[in-house]
Amino acid sequence: MSGTRSISKKEPPTDGRWPLWKLGTMLYPFAGGAVAINLFLLGLMWQAVGIPALSPITCVILSIPLGIPASWAAACWVRHLINEAER
Repeated sequence: MSGTRSISKKEPPTDGRWPLWKLGTMLYPFAGGAVAINLFLLGLMWQAVGIPALSPITCVILSIPLGIPASWAAACWVRHLINEAER
């Protein structure tokens, strides 16, 4: 089945497109990795102010919850790009 019918009465038909949550789930490893790298680099820049650097393990642990909004933003961006390409 292509999934053109929505289960919810409030949701419009998807026309075979991936929903936003599925795009976000697929992009989560990449967004979480980008968050971890950015946190690590931010921790390195904090050393100039006198704050101790973040360890790589700490950055990975912090990126687990912070990767969720990042993957949602990436999924919105990809959905916008797909909509633009379909026009």
